[in-house]
Amino acid sequence: MDLVVIGLGYVGLPLVREACRAGLRVGGLDRDARVVAGLKAGLSHVDDVSPAEVEDMLAAGFVPSTDEAVLEGARTIVICVPTPLSEEGGPDLTAVRGAAGTVARLLEPGTLVVLESTTYPGTTDEVVRPILETSGLVAGEDFHLAFSPERIDPGNPVYGVRNTPKIVGGHGAACASAAAAFYGKFVDEVVQAKGTREAEMAKLLENTYRHVNIALVNEMAVFCHELGIDLWDAIDCAATKPFGFQAFRPGPGVGGHCIPIDPNYLSYKVRSLGYPFRFVELAQEINDRMPRYIVERAQQLLNREGRALKNARVLLLGVTYKADIADQRESPARPVARRLARLGADLAYHDPYVKDWQVEGCQVRNAGTDLVAALADADLAIVLADHAAYDAATLARHARLLFDSRGRTRSVRHGAVELL
Repeated sequence: MDLVVIGLGYVGLPLVREACRAGLRVGGLDRDARVVAGLKAGLSHVDDVSPAEVEDMLAAGFVPSTDEAVLEGARTIVICVPTPLSEEGGPDLTAVRGAAGTVARLLEPGTLVVLESTTYPGTTDEVVRPILETSGLVAGEDFHLAFSPERIDPGNPVYGVRNTPKIVGGHGAACASAAAAFYGKFVDEVVQAKGTREAEMAKLLENTYRHVNIALVNEMAVFCHELGIDLWDAIDCAATKPFGFQAFRPGPGVGGHCIPIDPNYLSYKVRSLGYPFRFVELAQEINDRMPRYIVERAQQLLNREGRALKNARVLLLGVTYKADIADQRESPARPVARRLARLGADLAYHDPYVKDWQVEGCQVRNAGTDLVAALADADLAIVLADHAAYDAATLARHARLLFDSRGRTRSVRHGAVELL
């Protein structure tokens, strides 16, 4: 194979697609037999890769497998496995270590190995390299080693693997050149970092920047409500400045595979030096308490209408972590639902992308596909994900009481509609 991707999820599968389009012979290794069987059957488990695209990948020679033998003779191996948080709040590198061990057993001279999994600075050199070198080969001499942070934005219709600049940091100049040459086959622009640590830090900097700024507007949303200030309008006004400002907007919390998790990797590394990374820890605290604030506001709205939250029919609109995708990872809808359930609400959800939604510790029924009927049946509807299917006029017209945490109904709101 020209390339074998380890981990065929939200990062690995789009990478496979672009490599296949560029004419590379591509294999994939994943430990989930259901994922591999689905791909072999032409099915996709990833929002951004359609079944038709999987069929095209298979026609181009893509070989998904659960057998590590697919790595034999591969010119390039890219590791795209998950790095969740451990119970201690640091990165859980179990999958990375496992993938590196698998590669080490089959590593051959001249192979390029790239880690794309997000982690703390130093992982490529301090964790992955020693495991790979148990093969008897030496990084930078016998094989090439690099880190290249994934920049996948699920549901983004404009930017994908090809037209998003690709950062690469090598274990030395030769490794960096090899990685840049590989990605240059199917990515428009490759940016070389000084080394693996700088490339690892770049990824964490990107998401920490977003994490902190989202926390800023979330905290502002709380006190702007108390002051009677329309923060959404203030943000729109500030965004007209052509320099020195980037608009971030409040919401029910942060979700997805990056923002709630990645900054903690950096905080973990900083704590190992003996002091806290206060910006990240404060941002985490603010964003983590937003689901509780959403529930408090919902309770206040019902009280205003003479209703108690207990036994009230509450409809959650959108349970994915962002608009127009099915991805539920770290969605703030879950803590919102759990808290509402603890306070006695009768919960239902509506989401055109989610047929079955399970929340540990509470019951949430599916309100069905008829949005208007679901709105009419609820005492309170809460917008948690601003899917395009949620037409603002429809929400405002048919909801008895609506709490919009995403600003979907700004242009049509009335007395029964309240924004975060």
